[in-house]
Amino acid sequence: MLFYALPAVATALIGTGAGYMIRKKVAEKQIGSAEEKAQEIVKQARLRAEAAKKEMILEAKDDIHKSRAELEKEVKDRRSELSRQERRQIQREESLDKKIASVEKKEETIQKKIKETAEKKEEIDRLHEIQLAELERISGLTKDDAKSHLLSEVEKDVKHEAILLMKEIEGKAKEEAEKKAKDIVAFAIQKCAADHVAETTVSVVNLPNDEMKGRIIGREGRNIRALETLTGVDLIIDDTPEAVILSSFDPIRREVARVALEKLIIDGRIHPARIEEMVAKAKKEIDAQIKQEGENATFDVGIHNLHPELVKLVGRLKFRTSYGQNVLKHSQEVAILAGIMAAEIGADVRLAKRAGLLHDIGKAVDHEIEGTHIEIGMNLLKKYKESKHVIHAMSTHHGDFESESIEAVLVTAADAISAARPGARRETLENYVNRLESLEKIANTKEGVDYSYAIQAGREIRIMVVPEKINDDDMVLLAKDIKKQVEEELDYPGHIKIHMIRETRHVNYAK
Repeated sequence: MLFYALPAVATALIGTGAGYMIRKKVAEKQIGSAEEKAQEIVKQARLRAEAAKKEMILEAKDDIHKSRAELEKEVKDRRSELSRQERRQIQREESLDKKIASVEKKEETIQKKIKETAEKKEEIDRLHEIQLAELERISGLTKDDAKSHLLSEVEKDVKHEAILLMKEIEGKAKEEAEKKAKDIVAFAIQKCAADHVAETTVSVVNLPNDEMKGRIIGREGRNIRALETLTGVDLIIDDTPEAVILSSFDPIRREVARVALEKLIIDGRIHPARIEEMVAKAKKEIDAQIKQEGENATFDVGIHNLHPELVKLVGRLKFRTSYGQNVLKHSQEVAILAGIMAAEIGADVRLAKRAGLLHDIGKAVDHEIEGTHIEIGMNLLKKYKESKHVIHAMSTHHGDFESESIEAVLVTAADAISAARPGARRETLENYVNRLESLEKIANTKEGVDYSYAIQAGREIRIMVVPEKINDDDMVLLAKDIKKQVEEELDYPGHIKIHMIRETRHVNYAK
């Protein structure tokens, strides 16, 4: 077995060696071919790199050439611009030189004319003196005599003109005097209109019997004094059967006093403490009535979404008059008129109505706040967030501001129509109320005054002072101070009684 195996192994070894040699030669041949290919690739790469390098150099040269051409062009343009500017500068300098030469020439001409004018003036003065001497020789009058004669003639002319002017002034004075006389007569007649005064400044409270008058007066007049002090209303108890007259220029005060007095009469218990309680209740009722009147007015006109405080202010207008005309009725009338006219011409009806109703809203508090009722009204509407269109429309109705909308013009026209109706307004009542309000205002501005009321149609003012601040001696000085200011600032008929009241109260309870 071993003998047969050895040749097989030898054959295998020889085969393996021959295979190895063959593979080696093949590998060497392949390696040589790869090296040749690699060298060929490197050679091709070098050729391409050289070609790319040359191409890039050519492109760089082209870019440099282009940049140089552009730079040369820019330099050339700048040189051209500089040349143009230089030429313009030269032209300006030449023009300036010409102007300077022209000015110098004109100056020489002016100086020459000034010299010629001075020479001519001297010549004129010399000729004037010659003419004056010749005139004196011809007329036989000296210069002073001629002046006196001329002044005499002028004086005659002036006297004639003065006489004519005096006649003209006298004629105008007669016309004014006649007009003033008519006004005085009309005022006198109006002063006799007792029914009108009673209607606007007086309220009457009916009594169950005349015995009630004594109870209202009270022991030593304490009840009537308490009622007058608390309400600011003058109670007139006279021979009128079963009636008491309440007199006050302020309708709200008068209404509070009327309601309180009627409650006291029904209740039957009339004494200072009860009077104070009933006056407080009456004030609450009047406040509720004011609110109701405001709501009714806005509903009747068709205006909604008003601020509640504005509604109350509208209601207060029921107790306010302007030239004798009820301001609430007037405001409703203006709103309706403005709305009708707005509908006719196609304007904003709601805006016109709203501005018309609120145009006099400042009059509800104009006796409490400084300023005109227009300024007060504008501030109130701004405070309660009304639109700028409404504020503008209401602010122009007296011409204080220029109308910038159709609605503003309509409100102004409606206000004039409502006020111009025959019998709508009476100026004397407005002046009367203003005088009473001014009288109270003077007293209320003084230090230590609690409150004050003008009564007796303005012939008396009652002033309640704070007892802790004002003593009895101070009251005398305060009364003189108020008297002096009233005399200096107010115009009024007759006399005004200044009635100072200082009251101290002490309350205790027995338990």
